[in-house]
Amino acid sequence: MSLLLEPTAESVKEEKLYLEMGLTDAEFELAESILGRTPNYTETGLFSVMWSEHCSYKNSKVLLRKFPTEGEKVLQGPGEGAGIIDIGDSQAVVFKIESHNHPSAIEPYQGAATGVGGILRDVFSMGARPISLLNSLRFGELTSPKVRYLFEEVVAGIAGYGNCIGVPTVGGEVQFDPCYEGNPLVNAMCVGLIDHKDIQKGQAKGVGNTVMYVGASTGRDGIHGATFASEELSEDSDEKRPAVQVGDPFMEKLLLEACLELIQSDALVGIQDMGAAGLTSSSAEMASKAGSGIEMNLDLIPQREKGMTPYEMMLSESQERMLIVVKKGREQEIKEIVDRWGLLSAEVGVVTDDKRLRLLHNGDIVADVPVDALAEEAPVYHKPSKVPAYYEEFQKQEAWTPEIDDPKETLIQLLAQPTIASKEWVYDQYDHMVQTNTVVTPGSDAAVVRIRGTRKALAMTTDCNSRYLYLDPEVGGQIAIAEAARNIVCSGATPLGLTDGLNYGSPDKPEIFWQLEKSTDGMSEACRILETPVIGGNVSLYNETNGVAVYPTPVIGMVGLIEDVDHITTQTFKEAGDFIYLIGDTKAEFGGSELQKMLNGSISGKAPTLDLEVEKAHQHMLLTAIKSGLVASAHDVAEGGVGVALAESLIGTELGADAALNGEIISQLFAESQSRFIVSVKPEHQAQFEQVVKATLIGQVTNDPSLVVKSADEKTVLNVSVDEMTKAWKGAIPCLLKSKA
Repeated sequence: MSLLLEPTAESVKEEKLYLEMGLTDAEFELAESILGRTPNYTETGLFSVMWSEHCSYKNSKVLLRKFPTEGEKVLQGPGEGAGIIDIGDSQAVVFKIESHNHPSAIEPYQGAATGVGGILRDVFSMGARPISLLNSLRFGELTSPKVRYLFEEVVAGIAGYGNCIGVPTVGGEVQFDPCYEGNPLVNAMCVGLIDHKDIQKGQAKGVGNTVMYVGASTGRDGIHGATFASEELSEDSDEKRPAVQVGDPFMEKLLLEACLELIQSDALVGIQDMGAAGLTSSSAEMASKAGSGIEMNLDLIPQREKGMTPYEMMLSESQERMLIVVKKGREQEIKEIVDRWGLLSAEVGVVTDDKRLRLLHNGDIVADVPVDALAEEAPVYHKPSKVPAYYEEFQKQEAWTPEIDDPKETLIQLLAQPTIASKEWVYDQYDHMVQTNTVVTPGSDAAVVRIRGTRKALAMTTDCNSRYLYLDPEVGGQIAIAEAARNIVCSGATPLGLTDGLNYGSPDKPEIFWQLEKSTDGMSEACRILETPVIGGNVSLYNETNGVAVYPTPVIGMVGLIEDVDHITTQTFKEAGDFIYLIGDTKAEFGGSELQKMLNGSISGKAPTLDLEVEKAHQHMLLTAIKSGLVASAHDVAEGGVGVALAESLIGTELGADAALNGEIISQLFAESQSRFIVSVKPEHQAQFEQVVKATLIGQVTNDPSLVVKSADEKTVLNVSVDEMTKAWKGAIPCLLKSKA
């Protein structure tokens, strides 16, 4: 499209073209009143992307303010590319999670790959070297050919990008539920390391300083990607394929190294990646944060395609690009570094003092907008909230109790449920050993990456049981935080803080907004009590297909500090003769459980209860015992209950276990009560362990590779070989993927 064909300001208004861009009538009028005139086509585009939910959080900001974001170790909370937490010795950990749901639904390989590329840039634009990647994925049932295709392509996209750029993918989670059939969730997390002195901010400071563009050239891919991410998917969404960007991990590797070299130069003033909304968000946000303005000449933007309009250049989400601000007169130093890495660089603008984003093209001013209007003054909505009828119905239901004749068969079936089964098919495609710092590889409660030159290591996990959130968003939100912290503690680490990826349906529906409201209440409370501040994150709304919303899925990405590598703990039993303990009490809680879904095909009733003070006490006791060298293995009890936790503690070993469980045996085996851990302890540590931790001795590790469980009256209720359990657990996902049903 040439500039001459771009619609006039009058036609934007009269033909209501702004509606197609995602602005409402009221929002367009607000833009008019800010400018004191009708915005032209390019300016309307700037407002539409910056005021989209994806960039402005206009429907969620009122709820995000509830999160505790400060702590004595928090160096950078929400508001920059990624959050930063101090880990001592003038070092810090930088991390963030982002969603790439909509692109992955229609172009799964590139959607997932560019999700990885984007989150890497968020971290290295802060000045940090990425040391690991994680992900959190949700799909429909693998019995569907479309879901199998999405699953295979998303995993291939994550692997393709992460493996090529040389950052290990060390952990994650995958869950399967029918509600994700048409709208998979793809959340990518990156963790980086930084020295305090190298921390960068995305700010355009210093009037007269030069604005430079670094990285790949700008094409027409990803135009209106931020707006596309802020609407529901429908039968027509495949037509949005051009909105999905294409990634180049080799280019990103060069950009990463160039940026890490640039931050060592005092000529660099500010740096921000061009993520959602591309040049628009990076320029407007950098200027707004610094209280300055930017004037940019779009003729100087490196362009991949001919005849690009200002609108197209500003809204493109082409990958592997950075906007930087450089001290005036020192551009050549920066250019030499960028040239050495074989990347494009261009001087495209200048920092001004008028707090405006002014764009020039072919000698004309094609946009002139206050930066604060774009970056800070998007309308904020507190949408109506209404308790859903299904929730009231579930709360009145009698507790569901399963009728099971054969606990052994039930355990084997549970281990073969895709949400519980081994995710080896997934993580075998990821390079998790590149950089050679990965100490605990995928498959344990949390991944662990050592920090070279120190005795320290970092534990990291992604977690969220969205079924509990669907049944009770407030309690489910608390459980999501608690379970992430449990995984970190089981690895021998102290939880430091978290980043969250909040994935929900349409906030315009009062029942969905209620889910968002209640779950953020629960999460905020858990963060306060467990002392895990929220240092950043991402909101992804409108995750619906043809009017059907996903379960509320606030994915928690948590990082913890292991002060000494000797404290690293994994989930598998270590030696015959070790004692097996259960921390926590088991109740007949099956609402939202894997067993309920497996037997009934759906979930209902109440979520498991959670007492946050009890949770905190159990985590503290266990971590104290681990740091005192009293624990051989630790594993949190999650989906599938104690039965599955015992099985997972045995799979991959040549050991077995004899256990005796008191109480109603089906609940003891399969209920999903919270705040519980399975721990093994060497006999010589037993007395000391029992002084530190309040726990129930339930059995012993054996040399016979089978799991034997007895009831209180010494009757054997379950006797299953580790080989049988392993086959069910390891074979489930590959088997489903081969089926052509």
